[in-house]
Amino acid sequence: MENDETLLQTAQLMEAAEVLIAVYDQDDRIRYANGAFRAAWFIGADERPYWPDLMRRNFQANRGTIIRSGDFEAWLLSTLARRGKTGFRAFETDLHDGRWLWMTETMQANGWMLCVASDITSIRSDERTLRQDRDNAIKASQTDELTGIPSRRYAMAKLDELLREPGDDSETLGCVAVLDIDNFKYINDRFGHAVGDRILKDFAATLQRHVRKTDVLGRVGGEEFILILPRTAPEEAQVIVARMLDAVRRSRPMPEQVSFRYTFSAGIACGKSGDSAADLYRRADLALYAAKMRGRDQISLDPTMRLG
Repeated sequence: MENDETLLQTAQLMEAAEVLIAVYDQDDRIRYANGAFRAAWFIGADERPYWPDLMRRNFQANRGTIIRSGDFEAWLLSTLARRGKTGFRAFETDLHDGRWLWMTETMQANGWMLCVASDITSIRSDERTLRQDRDNAIKASQTDELTGIPSRRYAMAKLDELLREPGDDSETLGCVAVLDIDNFKYINDRFGHAVGDRILKDFAATLQRHVRKTDVLGRVGGEEFILILPRTAPEEAQVIVARMLDAVRRSRPMPEQVSFRYTFSAGIACGKSGDSAADLYRRADLALYAAKMRGRDQISLDPTMRLG
């Protein structure tokens, strides 16, 4: 009975709080939002929207978060590529109703997120602008300018973080896949660099739709990308990348040439405590080379990995 009373009082306090509180599950769907949060983002009492859908409908209605972008889908791709990728982050955002919020996101390893926001509108506007400029500069330094997904620097930093997690020598901390678009030089030579850039952007967007909340997809350079899969066994990593292979095969990024299609190859390696990011990447890259040598459009595993 005491536990029930504690839970009831906690729920009532959260519902009445002036701070904005929400909980998202591993699929980025709202499981709980208090009254202040629902009012700020126009969420019905019985609604459980996914975060991308919530942001999209509010953008179209010019309400909720102010999104300073003429291309919402490009903004969404870039934001999803970073959302939930760290245990804790804090940032500022402004709403169409004139409020300025200080937001924190606390992540669990399973992908559930606690979001808490406080109203800091009273802070001087010049100070807010200075901090926003700083945050934008940091984001730009971590973002691949063409595709909008994380840059090599950001992705490799996340790989370092993964390998620093505690674990014994036999425990898999996660897997890394190195992905490379097949025959990309031929595409550039035949269709031109503008089409090549379109393919790169389509590739990033197609893969990002299959990236889990805790995973990180980044562009290493050229047509090579990296996918970091924390707490993922080799068999599961294969399933995820195979799903991406199929999605890219079905993609048609050139409506004016419906017969055009492209593919990619992938190499997967899994890391354990004591591995270095450079060595893990090298092993995944060697597996990628093996996939290319076997005919492309397929997955190859680091031969040192043990399945099952």
